[in-house]
Amino acid sequence: MLVVLALLGVGWGVWLTRTAQGRGPMYCIEQPGTLWNGTAPLPSGLQPECPQSRSYRVEVRAGDSRVEQYRLPGWQPRALLPAMKAGGYLQITDESIGPGNYAAFLGRAGVPELQYLANQEGETTLITLSGRP
Repeated sequence: MLVVLALLGVGWGVWLTRTAQGRGPMYCIEQPGTLWNGTAPLPSGLQPECPQSRSYRVEVRAGDSRVEQYRLPGWQPRALLPAMKAGGYLQITDESIGPGNYAAFLGRAGVPELQYLANQEGETTLITLSGRP
């Protein structure tokens, strides 16, 4: 009986932890201090963020998608590319899509897996990485 109660307690604790992560402000960062869930160490000077959208929260919690955001000072649209490349990703596209907007697709073995978007917001750059987990 004690074993059953212990297992129920552990299961409830895991569920509670996952639920809290999904509701917290950093719900999208699975491994703090890294980019794209451990692909590379987080370069200094970046502030992790998560989209405020409820639909993103639902998709991330369900495991349907992954999204990570990082903010840094100035206009530095390609700031995360060296770290992602060092982590094994190839840059497939390189598009300046207008003033203050940059986009690229990254992947392994030449297959696009990850969208990289940089947007200038005032005096900062917001970089969003998104794709399938």
